[in-house]
Amino acid sequence: MRGAVLHSPGDVRVEDRPDPTIEQPTDAIIRLAATCVCGSDLWPYRGIEPVDGPSPMGHEYVGVVEEVGSDVRTITPGQFVVGSFFASDNTCEICRAGYQTSCIHRQPGAPTGAQAQYARIALADGTLVATPGQPDADLVPGLLAASDVLGTGWFGAVAAEVGPGKTVAVVGDGAVGLLAVLAARQLGAERIIAMSRHEPRQKLAREFGATDIVTERGNDGVARIKELTDGLGAHSVIEAVGTQESMMQAIRSTRPGGHVGYVGVSHDVALPGQELFFSHVHLHGGPAPVRRFLPELIDLVCGRTIDPGKVFDLELPLEEAAEGYRAMDERRAVKTLLRP
Repeated sequence: MRGAVLHSPGDVRVEDRPDPTIEQPTDAIIRLAATCVCGSDLWPYRGIEPVDGPSPMGHEYVGVVEEVGSDVRTITPGQFVVGSFFASDNTCEICRAGYQTSCIHRQPGAPTGAQAQYARIALADGTLVATPGQPDADLVPGLLAASDVLGTGWFGAVAAEVGPGKTVAVVGDGAVGLLAVLAARQLGAERIIAMSRHEPRQKLAREFGATDIVTERGNDGVARIKELTDGLGAHSVIEAVGTQESMMQAIRSTRPGGHVGYVGVSHDVALPGQELFFSHVHLHGGPAPVRRFLPELIDLVCGRTIDPGKVFDLELPLEEAAEGYRAMDERRAVKTLLRP
């Protein structure tokens, strides 16, 4: 099969790779219908995370089941499936509490890499969710978004206690931040403030439900949020970047008693203890338990209630994955969809 491999920072190649095979009786093999480049893939691409030799890339996927292991009971060949970026058994005590990304048997969702023609999915019964029949072609991007960025934005909103009557601020205008705006709208937020400096992303944020746009960052951004909220700050703030500046901007934009849902992968974030102590701000987040939300998100996409696939503003064949990375790295694209 063909698959994308990161050899060193900035060096993505699509190469011939071994076809994945069933290794454990709980595995499934899927033929990918679509995959994509994630913002978190840019950390090793930029050299911010170490690259330990050639690494198969990709953890977001949808496709058709080709083969299942002997212990797989609920997933069958021929089904169109969506899976999480972490594999989970969905039966352990942690999974039952809704935190499948901390499953006691957690594994990478696509250990062979999902930016490829085929992928091996571990713990298939607990990780994969089948769609109701074969989806129409135009629904595939939205279902792909559910595999990570939609589920992650949704968890950010849930962790931030978004709900009716609340004012929500979203820090970050990448795919996760934009879909956090969509999630906040679906969860009934009264006012949604998107923080963005980029006109195309501002436009999409408004399509997804943003009522206000704030272009300022850092302390200026915090001041603007306070100005829009009678000096109090937002009830709920979703942090979707993962830097020190974005985390502090999120905390300082939240009113006392409010909630921050942080879903940006943290890099060198350190919280000042005394400021946090006196802020009276709740913090909750981490790697999104996408599997918790997949059934609901699949229904919303297949019922055409939401269209998260709009977040893909560049579509390329798998063979051009390197250009997809470059476009996102240079902010020429929000998110690149790849067609194997």
